[in-house]
Order: sequence, then C-alpha cells, then structure tokens
Amino acid sequence: MEKSRIDTSLAEASRMLSASPTPRLDAEILLSHVLDKPRSYIFTWPEALLTGEQMDRFLKLINQRKEGHPVAYLTGQREFWSLKLKVTEATLIPRPDTELLVELALGLALNHASQPGQMKAPKVKAADLGTGTGAIALALAKEQPDWEVTAIDKSPEALAVATENAAINNIRNTVFLEGSWCSPLAKGSMDMIVSNPPYIRSNDPHLNDGDVRYEPRSALISGADGLDDIRTIAEQALQSLKHEGWLLLEHGYDQGGPVQAILSRAGFTQIRTETDLAGHDRVTLARKPAA
Repeated sequence: MEKSRIDTSLAEASRMLSASPTPRLDAEILLSHVLDKPRSYIFTWPEALLTGEQMDRFLKLINQRKEGHPVAYLTGQREFWSLKLKVTEATLIPRPDTELLVELALGLALNHASQPGQMKAPKVKAADLGTGTGAIALALAKEQPDWEVTAIDKSPEALAVATENAAINNIRNTVFLEGSWCSPLAKGSMDMIVSNPPYIRSNDPHLNDGDVRYEPRSALISGADGLDDIRTIAEQALQSLKHEGWLLLEHGYDQGGPVQAILSRAGFTQIRTETDLAGHDRVTLARKPAA
C-alpha cells in the first residue's frame, strides 16, 4: 500500500481481502485496532495520515487475515452482548447466534418470577458449562447482578481468559471452576444450566473452512455425530439441577430433533427447540421434572 491516508489504505486493504465474506469490515476493525481508536474515528477522519509504523502493523495484520487468521484472534478481542471480551487461541470465538441462548435464559427467569407482576427476576443459581471466554456466563451475570453464576471449563487457559474478562467488564457475581461439564457442581444445586458445547461432527468438511480452522478442536468436535458431549451433559445436568430447573443447549442447525430425543431419554420434560434469526434450529430447552 503506497499511500498512507486512512481512506486509501482501507480501500487497498479491502481489495486484498476480497476472499473474505466481509473485506471492508475486516479492514476497518483491524485499522481501528492499530490506531487504538473506535471505528467512528476512521469514518470521521478519512484523510488522516498513517505513520510508517502504523502502516507496517496494518499491512502485517491484513496479510494474516488474508491467510485466514480470524479477526478476533488478530485483535485479541470480540464484542458479545454488551461486553468487550478478550479472546485468545485457547478459546472459541463468541458468535452472535449464541446471544439467543442468553436471551432465552433471561426470558425463562423473568417468566417464572416468584410474585405476579414482579418486574425483577428472582435470584437464580446458574451454571455455564464450557465457558471459554466467559461470554454466556458474563452476559447473564451482567444482566442479572443478583444471580449467582458459575462458569466451568476444563481448560485452565480458557478459565484465565474468562476470569480476566470478568474483571475487564467489572462483573463480580461470577465464580470460575475448573472441571468437565457438571463435575464441579453439587447435586440438585442449580436452577439453570446453559452451555454452548462442541457439536460438530468429526468428519465435517466445514472444519477446514473459515475461522474454525484456527479455533481449538476440543471446543468444536464431539464424536462421529457431534452429540457425544450433549449426551454427557444431559445425564449430568439432570443430577445437578434442582427440580423444575432448566437446561439450555446450543447446537447445530440440523440437530434439534436428535437433541430433543437425547433429553427425553435422559428424563427431561417440556422440551422445545428455538430457531435463530436465519430460521435454523439453534437452542433446545428442557426442564427437570418436579419432585
């Protein structure tokens, strides 16, 4: 890139990233990161000149993105819900589809407020399994500061990122525990368990496409049909939930029926699947029966 104006640099970077589904957006985010400015700055000052050091850093990031490296890993951060989250290669990159899981969890609590007409949800003990960056747990904890949210992950590296994200966003009603799925939870202790577990089939060709090529395989793949971890969670969650507690699971677009069957066999009731904005099955909810 010969010229160092913001607008011309962005135009050339966008051309270099033509293989990306969002070339201009990628370039804007990466340049904003280099400048340590919000994206509004580059729209307001398109004629501003970049220093040689800024140009070198920008070009390096553009070339890495051109090779396929995810933007979130290049910048080290991702926005989710109303949170700014640190992201590393030890964690899955939070995606907008997962916000549906947060919306449904908050809606369940509000719909079951303890008093008719009560505007505030009752205190809830919730757990997020395989928390990664802490996106789901921290979104719930921020929206409901009276909740007690437990975030669990078997990866110490991921838990360190999630703990840092709680501090970055000044969220204090979340605890972080190392362990596999429900193993750190006491029997009958949770009102709600949520999870975005691995659900991709081991031979899925999409594992060789896009950002997922760089994400941790342990956070993506779950056996031949993609449902091994969901089977484990279903069995464990039934024991960890209180009676009439809820389990919410994110899954693949074609897994709503199989996940419902798994939850039914485990002993859950009131099972239903909700769709995302594209109309695809995305989250299945189920309730532990009353005593």
